[in-house]
Amino acid sequence: MDNIWFTAAIWVGLALAASAISIRIGLSVALVEIAVGVFGSNFLALHTTPWIDFLASFGAILLTFLAGAEIDPASFRRHLKPSLAIGGVSFLLPFLGALAFAHYVVGWDLRAAEIAGVALSTTSVAVVYAVMIETGLNQTELGKLILAACFVTDLGTVLALGVLFANFDLWMLAFAAVTAVVLWQLPRLTRWVLATWGGRVSEPEVKFIFLVLFALGGLANMAKSEAVLPAYLVGLVIAGVFVHDKILVHRIRTIAFSMLTPFYFLKAGLFVSLPAVVAAAGLIAALLAVKMVTKIVGVWPLARAFKLGPREANYTTMLMSTGLTFGTISALFGLTNGIISQAQYSVLVTVVIGSAIVPTLIAQTFFMPERQALAGSEAAPERPEMALAAEPEQADD
Repeated sequence: MDNIWFTAAIWVGLALAASAISIRIGLSVALVEIAVGVFGSNFLALHTTPWIDFLASFGAILLTFLAGAEIDPASFRRHLKPSLAIGGVSFLLPFLGALAFAHYVVGWDLRAAEIAGVALSTTSVAVVYAVMIETGLNQTELGKLILAACFVTDLGTVLALGVLFANFDLWMLAFAAVTAVVLWQLPRLTRWVLATWGGRVSEPEVKFIFLVLFALGGLANMAKSEAVLPAYLVGLVIAGVFVHDKILVHRIRTIAFSMLTPFYFLKAGLFVSLPAVVAAAGLIAALLAVKMVTKIVGVWPLARAFKLGPREANYTTMLMSTGLTFGTISALFGLTNGIISQAQYSVLVTVVIGSAIVPTLIAQTFFMPERQALAGSEAAPERPEMALAAEPEQADD
């Protein structure tokens, strides 16, 4: 459709429908948006446009930034040793296992297999954080350990995506140097912007964050890297500032989830071919098994070694087996850069969606930690529709 306003109305209407469905059934709105995108592509001939591509890319960058910004620096330092060990193994074993399986068993070429390894190595900070908020576990040491380990896993994923598919030239050198300087000075600059201009109706502090993300994203693009890499690191280094300014976090999260991330997740579903999914059902099940088995082999023994009880270790292992945002970002990066085909993309995104649903349901159904310690907790869901295991009556609140 050539009319930009009608096109926008269709996409926003689909995003609204996805929100309504997610609230009604208590499923993550991101998963529903991907499913709606699949439906729109296969049954409504929905297609993307350049301006939709930009909004979707901005949504991915902002979502990645928020994932980094959600890490509490104090909690991360307190759980440094177990989070580094659990998070590192949670990235490395699935990455190597999925890469080897895709290359040597399935027969994908090495570059496509590397995309598979990156996409299936992830742990979904968005899914885990939503579950932590909904259950109140974010107020416990177990929840803080899991979130810290998720950060380590996804940092490995982002770095792998940036390093494996980067073009090492002068642009990459400039990108690395500028990013290092910006990350070094950014906490101080952010505090200065908040102290000088914070609280204004024009939201200069939000515009400052966007300026940094756009500039570093542009440099990453020139270096043939991925803009989500600096976005994640920017979120991490100013997470300490955000701990003391929850209003700013809320504003950016509102912008992201109301306007930008729906375009990203709808677009992610847009390239999933249902015939390709049906034809590759066995491969999808095998790749999901590879991801979950390698996560279990790596995470569970370490969780027990760090004195987690059997129930808590099982729960941690299942949540570390989830994937969504970075998995779809990695797969979409491979598709848009011609590294993987649409059929391979459909397989990977379907596996990623499955890894968001299956481990979370297992964790919530069979291994939910005892809630006595949470009695009296004032924790409440910030975005209940993002929680995969939310009860319908909670999601309607």
